[in-house]
Amino acid sequence: MNDLIKTLSLSASGMNAQSARLRHVSENIANADTPGYRRKTMGFEQVKQGGDTPGTVRPGPVKLDQRDLTRIFDPGNPLADETGHYDGSNVDLVVEIADAREAQRSYEANLKMFDQARQMTSSLLDLLRR
Repeated sequence: MNDLIKTLSLSASGMNAQSARLRHVSENIANADTPGYRRKTMGFEQVKQGGDTPGTVRPGPVKLDQRDLTRIFDPGNPLADETGHYDGSNVDLVVEIADAREAQRSYEANLKMFDQARQMTSSLLDLLRR
């Protein structure tokens, strides 16, 4: 029974981490046309101490992508310099959509694992009641 509870904890931490990742991807997509916006990236950290189940993950620190910003030529833009250019964002929508799909699929896999462990726990409790 304890292993099933640990499985629920592991999959819940995975869902939490993937939802945080998807939130940052959504922010990147929403700000793709914002001048000067830098893409946010986030990794995951394994929890190694404390009262949490070993192997659980949590969202890591948010980092800004340090790639160069896109230079956009638009002399009529109020942000343009004397050459008519201004800094756009470094968000690539194709990369963001791929990241969103990966986060969604990872979330769904954790959800299926959570649901399976929940069903197994429920079945075990039903057997114990008889």
